[in-house]
Order: sequence, then structure tokens, then C-alpha cells
Amino acid sequence: MSVPFPSSLRQVGDDEPIFRAPWEASAFAMAVLLCERGLFTWEEWTQALAAHIGEAQAKGDPDLGDTYYGYWLAALESLVASKGASCEASMEQGSDTHASRPPN
Repeated sequence: MSVPFPSSLRQVGDDEPIFRAPWEASAFAMAVLLCERGLFTWEEWTQALAAHIGEAQAKGDPDLGDTYYGYWLAALESLVASKGASCEASMEQGSDTHASRPPN
């Protein structure tokens, strides 16, 4: 199954990293893979991510781009849990083993 991936993603130059840290690439890849496997639609994904970003902005996040993948990960965790594919306890256990997990 192919995912209707947005063609409007920001293009970066050869000298500019796409991801600032390996966990960002992993979170991105997990979202794409789970969508490809049918756990959720891309529309569900974008709605979940928009909700997390909107909530953060309402709380005063200045939206400088450095928090984006933190919200990506939070949206992924909540969407996976809402689909019954995991539970909060197992996600917390998994996050304890990844010291590079960003704070939210």
C-alpha cells in the first residue's frame, strides 16, 4: 500500500541536515511505516499532529522549529495508543530505555 505522502515537504540543501537527531528520523519513519501498514490514515496522522502542535502553541510554544519532532513523537504515541496498538505503560517503559527521547 502506498501512502499519499505530501509533496510539499520542505526541501533542504546538501549541507543542511533533515533531522537534528537520530530519534527524529526514527519517529518520522515509524509514523510513515505505521500509516503504510494501515494502523491509521495520513489524514488521521495530520489531525493528531496538528492537535498536539495547536495545544503547545496555546500554551506559549514560540514555534521556532526545535520542538516540532517532540510533538511528532507525542502525536505518534497518542495515536498508536488510541488505536489499541500499545498502551501508555509500555510506551513509558520503552521511553525509559531511550535516553535521547526529547522532553515534551
